[in-house]
Amino acid sequence: MYLGIDSSTQSLSGMVLDPASGRIVCEASVNFGADLPQYGAPSGFIPGGASGEVHADPLMWLEALDEMLSRLGKQVDLSAIKAIGGSGQQHGSVYLNASFIPRLVSLRAESDLRSQLQDGLSRATSPIWMDTSTSAQCAEMAAAVGGNAEVCRLTGSIAIERFTGSQIRKFYQIDAASYAQTERVHLVSSFICSVLAGTHAPIDFGDGAGMNLMNLAERQWDHAMLDATAPSLGEKLPALAQAGTAVGRIAAYFIERYGFSNNCQVGVFTGDNPASLVGMGATAPGQVVISLGTSDTFFAGMNAAHTDPRGFGHVFGNPASGYMCLVCFRNGSLAREALRDQYQLDWSAFESNAMAQTPVGNDGNVMLPFFGPEITPRRDFSAPVRRGTAEFESGENSAAQVRALLEGQFLNMKRHTDWIGIAADRILLTGGASRNDGIAQVAADVFGAPVERLAIANSAALGAAILAAVTDGGSMADLQSTFCQTSAGSLLPPQSSADYATTMSKFVDLLES
Repeated sequence: MYLGIDSSTQSLSGMVLDPASGRIVCEASVNFGADLPQYGAPSGFIPGGASGEVHADPLMWLEALDEMLSRLGKQVDLSAIKAIGGSGQQHGSVYLNASFIPRLVSLRAESDLRSQLQDGLSRATSPIWMDTSTSAQCAEMAAAVGGNAEVCRLTGSIAIERFTGSQIRKFYQIDAASYAQTERVHLVSSFICSVLAGTHAPIDFGDGAGMNLMNLAERQWDHAMLDATAPSLGEKLPALAQAGTAVGRIAAYFIERYGFSNNCQVGVFTGDNPASLVGMGATAPGQVVISLGTSDTFFAGMNAAHTDPRGFGHVFGNPASGYMCLVCFRNGSLAREALRDQYQLDWSAFESNAMAQTPVGNDGNVMLPFFGPEITPRRDFSAPVRRGTAEFESGENSAAQVRALLEGQFLNMKRHTDWIGIAADRILLTGGASRNDGIAQVAADVFGAPVERLAIANSAALGAAILAAVTDGGSMADLQSTFCQTSAGSLLPPQSSADYATTMSKFVDLLES
C-alpha cells in the first residue's frame, strides 16, 4: 500500500491506495480551522495581514501531520505502507535555522513534532500563495535581470507576488538578521517531506518552478535570479530533483510513534497543482484539465519548455517528465454567481435545456465576462462589456446574457492558452460547476473537444499516492489507468454545429478595443 499526503491551504490530508486491489483503502484529513482552532486560522491562514500579507503558522502544519497520521493509523496498519509521496500548496515557504536538522534527527516518539521542532524556525510564520504584498520586490527582481520578459524566459513565469522568490527578498529586506540565521528555505512540500525523511529533502521541478528562481530549461537554480533575490540564497536552497524519486527511508520517529516499517521509503514531494495533474490522469500532452472554481484554472502537460509571450501563463515541471502549463482566470464562479444573482436566476438557467433557447455563437452577441479585476488578461474591469444587438447591450434577455457569459469565459480561456501549441484531445472538467451539463457543453463546443467529468474528489492526494507508488517502482500510466476514472455517463462531445471562428474574432476585437 502507498500513502499520499496533501498539505493544502485549509487542511492536511492522507490517502492510502492499494494497486493490487485497485482501490483507495482509506482517507483521513485535518481541517486547520475546525480541528486546530488554537492557531486562529479559520481558513488555514492568519487573518488580518497588513498590506496584502497572508501568512500561516508552520507549527500548525506539524501538529496537523501528527493528528492526521494518528487518525489514519486507526483505519489501516501503517506498517504495510511501502512508500509515501506528497504535495503541498505551491509557493509557500518555510525558514529554518541551523538547529533544525539536529532537532529532527533526535526526535523522541513520546513527544510531538510541534514542541520538538518549533525552535528550529528562523521565521515564525510562512508567507503563502495568497500573499500579494511583494509588488516592489517583483519589480526589483525583474529590473535586475532585464525585465519581466527575461524572468519569464528563464523561470516560466513573470515575477509574481505570490511566488516564493519575491517573498524571500522581502524577508531579507525587512529582517536581514533573521535571514542571515536561516540555513535552509523550504517550500511547504519539501518541508513536510524533510520532516518525514529526517533530513533536508529536495524541491521537485514542479514546485521549484513556482518560485521564479529555477531555470526552466536547465532545471537548476538560476544564478541571475538568485542574485536578484537575496545574498547567498543558493546556499540556503535545497537541491532540485524529480518527483517520484526516493529521498530515503522514513525517520525513526514515525516508525516508533505510528508503526511504519523501517523499510518505508519517502519520495520527493511536489506542489499541489503538479500532483493534481497526476491525480487527474492528465500528465500526457493533449489531456487538458479545466477546474471550475471561485477562479477557473486551465492546466495541461507539455512536451517542451516554451513560455507564454503575453506573460499570463505559468510553466512548471511535470512529475511524469517534461513540463506542464497552468493559467488562472480570476472571474470564474465569481462571475457566474454575479450574473445569476443580477438576473435573479438559479443554476437551472445554465443547464442544457435553458441553453437550448439560444444558438451556438449567440447570434453574434459577445461579452467580456469580467465582473471585477481579472488576471488573465491583467485588466481592472468593474463590469462586463457587451457588444451585439441593442437589446443585448442594454442587458436584456437573460438567456442570451447567460450564454454570452459562458462563451466569453471559454473563449477567453482558449485565447489565452493558444501559446501552448497543443490541441486538446480531451477536456477533463472538475470543480463544482463541472456537473452542470450546460456549462460543460459550452466548454466542449468552444474547444472543439469532448468533455468528461472527473470522479476524483482529492486529486492532489491521489496524485501524491500515485507518486509514492512510482517511487517504489510502479508504472504511472498503469496507476492512472486504474485510479484516475471519469464519472460514468459524463461524456459530452462537441456539437457538430459549433463553429466559433467568427465569434472568437469578435471576442478578440472587443478585448483589444
